[in-house]
Amino acid sequence: MQLYWIWLATRNGLSDHGRMMLLEHFADAEEIYYADAGSYAQVGNLSAEAISSLQDKSLSVAERILSDCRKENIHILTWQDALYPKRLKHIADPPVVLYYRGTIPQIDALPCIAVVGTRDASAYGMSTAKRMGYQISACGGITISGVAAGIDAMAMRGALSAGAPVIGVLGCGADVIYPASNRALYADTQRQGCLLTEFPPGTPPIGWNFPRRNRIISGLSCGVLVIEAPEKSGALITARRAADQGRDVFVVPGNIDVPTCKGSNALLRDGAIAVSSGWDVISEYLAQFPGKITQHTTEAHQTVYPDEMEAAQTSPLQVAQKAKIPEKKERKTAISKKKEIDNPESSPYIDAGKPLPPLSADEEKLLSFVGAEPALVDEVISAAALPAGQVLALLTMLEVKGVISRLPGKRVQRKI
Repeated sequence: MQLYWIWLATRNGLSDHGRMMLLEHFADAEEIYYADAGSYAQVGNLSAEAISSLQDKSLSVAERILSDCRKENIHILTWQDALYPKRLKHIADPPVVLYYRGTIPQIDALPCIAVVGTRDASAYGMSTAKRMGYQISACGGITISGVAAGIDAMAMRGALSAGAPVIGVLGCGADVIYPASNRALYADTQRQGCLLTEFPPGTPPIGWNFPRRNRIISGLSCGVLVIEAPEKSGALITARRAADQGRDVFVVPGNIDVPTCKGSNALLRDGAIAVSSGWDVISEYLAQFPGKITQHTTEAHQTVYPDEMEAAQTSPLQVAQKAKIPEKKERKTAISKKKEIDNPESSPYIDAGKPLPPLSADEEKLLSFVGAEPALVDEVISAAALPAGQVLALLTMLEVKGVISRLPGKRVQRKI
């Protein structure tokens, strides 16, 4: 019964981990509700404050929340419901209750990619976010964001223009629009996907809500794409949570002289995967979601919302797209027939005669485990007998130096 789940979710002094311990011990929220202090004392390391809160059997708060949900047309999803996303269910601290408006997409059946970044993005970051959101969705993915101003909002607008499902995860109640300028975006997201939150109706967007929201964003996702994030950023919190949860972290490299790119560029040093298109991200999941992903290169529609007018006027969408320089294109033509093929993994292009650039001792060691034939990143990690984070960071440096290339399906291949 939803009432008991809401009661459990609103117990002060009880952590998410504590709720999971209770659910491992008892059958469901109703059984937890009817248990006594002696039964609670048998569960793990529950604090005295948590046990005292569990002994408060008043359902008045839960009844009010349930009534508000009905008035505001907000749906309730509990941890035990079949529709509850399995990916989120298996993180260390999942919310036991989710509130949502709209329709929850097939989260477990499709690759879900969170796109996050700074609210104070440059025109380049804004247009890049819109293009990436569009391409991720056009290739078959579900775009997830916090629906904040800046990168989040632009990624969602790009995804919506692709006509694919989207998910907006909120740090407030599902009936609260924040920022107010995103009213139209909220309506479009609800119509084409859902607005999702663990906070009851009417909850304001206070600061401590957003780190909690971020664990849900990463928990729902297969991977998190960071576009333009400063050194102290909520986007970096989401990336760290993603890494802790075993998710992939992708980064669009940014200008090293721009402060809002320092945090995201630092993630590359720590082993994040550098990408320049939505396909770069989605292609990592070809093996995991066979038949659900298709390459799509068409750019996003240039729909302009009122609060992005200034950015659109100073820097149109094309600034984030690849420069179409005739001379460069002519230089690439000579090898395009060899490299631009439908099945690159079966016909690798190796520049065997090209000298190696200067490499560190660790990079040289790792390179010995990467051959001309594609290899799984996990196999390289196992063969190198090094920490996964260190291997990922070294692979990124080798890729930047042009020594290896990343292939779809989390594989790497030597280029030189």
